[in-house]
Amino acid sequence: MRDSLIFYASFDETLDADLALGQGSLRTRFGALNDPDGFRFEDGYPQGVFRVAPGQGVHAGALQALDVLPDNGRIFFPAQSNLPYDPRGWSGTVSFWIKTNPDTMLKTPFCDPVQITEKGATNGGLWIDFPDSDPRDLRLGAFQSEGDGRERIAESAEDAPLVVVSPVSFKETDWHHVLFTWSHFDSGSENAQAALYIDGKAQGTIGGRNITMDWDVGRTGIYVAVNYIGLLDELAVFDRVLTEEEISILATDPAALAVEAAAAFNVQSGIG
Repeated sequence: MRDSLIFYASFDETLDADLALGQGSLRTRFGALNDPDGFRFEDGYPQGVFRVAPGQGVHAGALQALDVLPDNGRIFFPAQSNLPYDPRGWSGTVSFWIKTNPDTMLKTPFCDPVQITEKGATNGGLWIDFPDSDPRDLRLGAFQSEGDGRERIAESAEDAPLVVVSPVSFKETDWHHVLFTWSHFDSGSENAQAALYIDGKAQGTIGGRNITMDWDVGRTGIYVAVNYIGLLDELAVFDRVLTEEEISILATDPAALAVEAAAAFNVQSGIG
C-alpha cells in the first residue's frame, strides 16, 4: 500500500499530517453553509476544541474533538495534492478509526467524521455522516456537483447516492474502522462507484452513476470531525481503490499505517 499512500495523519504527537503531498497542517473554515463564496478561511485550528489525546488512540495518540465550533466552523486539511483528484477521472480510498457514541455524545442533528467537498455535502460532496435519525445511522454519501446541466440531488430523494447502515450502534468504549472507496468520478460516464466498509466488512455500494465533483481543488478540503465529539485516529488517503485484502489489514492492524507511512516517507525522501 505504501506506493499508493499519499496522505497520512497519525495524530500521535501533533494534529499535523505525518505524510502529505500537499499542505499537511490544519486550517479552519467558517461561514453560512448556503454561501460557499462567503466562506472564511483561517490557518490553524481552535486548540480548546481540538487536541491530541496522547496514548488514547487506537494506536498511540488520537485527535480528540471536545465541542462544536460556532458559525458552522470546521477544520480541514487542504485537498490539493492530498487527494488524487483529476477532472478527467479519478479513484481513491479514505481510511480512519473513530471512537464515539453517536446516540449520546453528539450535540447537533448532523455530524460528519470525514467530509470532502468544495461547496457542500450535496453539491460535490463525498462523506461519512451520522444523520438525525434516532437511533443514529451511519451513511456514505457521494453527491455530484450542481451545474453544467447537473441538478443537485436531495438527501431525501429516493435515488440519493447513499449507503446507509441503520442503526450503526457504536459505543463510546469501542474503536471502529471506517473506510470508503470510489472509482471513475469525473469520468463523464455512468460508471462511477463508491463503497463503504466498517471494521473490514462491506456495507454496500453506490454504482452505475455519473458522479462529477467539478471541484476547484484549491478551495476543496478534507474536513475532519465536523460537529464530531470523540476520538478520531489514523486518517489516510490512497490514490486508488484498495483491495479486499488490504482493507482487511487496515481494519485488523491499527499500526499498519504507521509502518506503511514510514516506508512511503523514506521512498519520497530517497532514503533506503
